[in-house]
Amino acid sequence: MITHRIPYPPDKGDKIRSYNQLVFLRQNGWRIHLCTFIDDPEDLRHIVSLKPLCESASFHHIGPVRRAVGMASALVRGQALSVGAFYHPKALAYVRRVWANHPVKAIFCFSSPTAAYLFKAGKIAPNCRKVMDLIDVDSDKWRQYALQRRPPQSWVYRREAARLAAYEKRIAETFDATLLVSAQEAAFFRRQVVDSARVHALPNGVDTAFFHPRTSEKDPVDDNTCSLVFCGMMDYAPNVDAVVWFANEVMPRLRQKLGAMWFDIVGARPTREVQALGKMADVKVHGRVADVRPFVWNAAISIAPIRIARGIQNKVLEAMAMGRPVVASEQAFEGIEAVPGRDLLVEKAEPTAFCDAITNLWKNRTLSADLGRQARALTEKRYGWDARLAPLQTLLS
Repeated sequence: MITHRIPYPPDKGDKIRSYNQLVFLRQNGWRIHLCTFIDDPEDLRHIVSLKPLCESASFHHIGPVRRAVGMASALVRGQALSVGAFYHPKALAYVRRVWANHPVKAIFCFSSPTAAYLFKAGKIAPNCRKVMDLIDVDSDKWRQYALQRRPPQSWVYRREAARLAAYEKRIAETFDATLLVSAQEAAFFRRQVVDSARVHALPNGVDTAFFHPRTSEKDPVDDNTCSLVFCGMMDYAPNVDAVVWFANEVMPRLRQKLGAMWFDIVGARPTREVQALGKMADVKVHGRVADVRPFVWNAAISIAPIRIARGIQNKVLEAMAMGRPVVASEQAFEGIEAVPGRDLLVEKAEPTAFCDAITNLWKNRTLSADLGRQARALTEKRYGWDARLAPLQTLLS
């Protein structure tokens, strides 16, 4: 199993998915040799938590210098920069060593940069199953970034989109199965990259035991203040775009309609642009927290004003599992198997529409409570990880 980022702790989208896949495979009889990368020094302390789940494990720190060197090499070779960013020669040596010394039955790669280790290893693993989890269509994400930037940044992003699309096509033609996070994402990949029967949807789940409704009978939500929450990694461009757009474009309208309000932004590594939002009197930027659940429980509404998106938004599923009413953009809703108006509210990422949805939900407490109950019931019924990941066992065998 090769993952582009250490699959622990499960506190952000890709780590949530890869960690639950690792646990699922271990519980279903697989002996796992894990090759993974650490780009955040904070994650070095989590190595000890993963080793008991693996037969062997190899962790490779990719700091800014190594990342820059890898990207420069990729630029010279005409490759995608993100592929070069996750290259480490010791990781390649580990992959070759495991293949040479163990009866490997399957290779599972998580995120497109990890495919490079099979490509660079030459004729490695000709007789075992090779499965790639792309999660979402990264090439299109870079295309969306390019549309929102000016030259020269937009030129770099367009180049990355084109190189990644070609790379994703090579992956789909080489691996026995290529996975995407939703049926919509898989269909998009077939239309835009390569139409192949080996492209499959493997949707995300949610840990409904951990993300549960509050246990106290008293609702701590202040009846006089509309409190909102957004959770996510705050150095991730789509999340940064979402909260900056919401604070600057939607909140002024909400203040006019509601008067008192409050917005909590919860997530590690907030950029300067995000931190600047904390200067507003009714916005609090919390950064990394030990547990996001109290912030979601204590909010009247969880919001997901995502404008750049591919795949499934775990933040939406987690809030729904906690029984909180959610207002999501159409982009954030993509791939979630729910009914708008019954399980959550879905609106265009347009200031007036988003403002009106939040205002109406805040003033209609019956609707708010109903949405929370329906959301929880839906996640319990359809989003358990074991059921979601069951096809993975077949695809790897």
